Amino acid sequence: MALESANIPIPSEVTMPLAGWMLVQDIGLSIGHALLLGGLYGALGCTLGSVASYALGYYGGRPLLERYGRYILVTEHDLTQAEQWFGRWSDWAAFISRLLPIVRTFISFPAGVAKVPLVRFTVLTFAGSFIWCGTLAAAGHWFGSQWELIRTYMRPFDIPIALALLAGLGYYVYRHVKRAQRPITPKRASD
Repeated sequence: MALESANIPIPSEVTMPLAGWMLVQDIGLSIGHALLLGGLYGALGCTLGSVASYALGYYGGRPLLERYGRYILVTEHDLTQAEQWFGRWSDWAAFISRLLPIVRTFISFPAGVAKVPLVRFTVLTFAGSFIWCGTLAAAGHWFGSQWELIRTYMRPFDIPIALALLAGLGYYVYRHVKRAQRPITPKRASD
């Protein structure tokens, strides 16, 4: 979870349900324990990775992200949207974004750029991440206990699902690369 929150593409939507499933298979914990432990350890990891990304935004600012953001698929448009998000929701954007796929990974940079107080950012990040990770771990717990039944019904869809996921990922990367290659138009004084 720390790696995902530090913008390494390791999706929590895969790792946390797997962790919840392992809590069933290997340790035999109840769903409540899976939710609590999965949420706690996942949120700790998310918070550590997020603080690293926050520090890059805090100390490097928007110029750092404008210069190197394209290497992690963050465009100027993404930065502008994140700033608007913080403008609308203030510090609570750190909490709300932890409950949204994809956004949750990159919100720490603009939080640092916006100079959200570190303690507040950390508390809100931990709280939102706890809910996200705990829910995914609990889902993994349930899916793990029903795995054989689910596997029987899902087997015919393995290849179409894999192809759809690859196509979606490919489109996402393509869209961001194309957007990053567009020339930046100067802003007019009236804007």
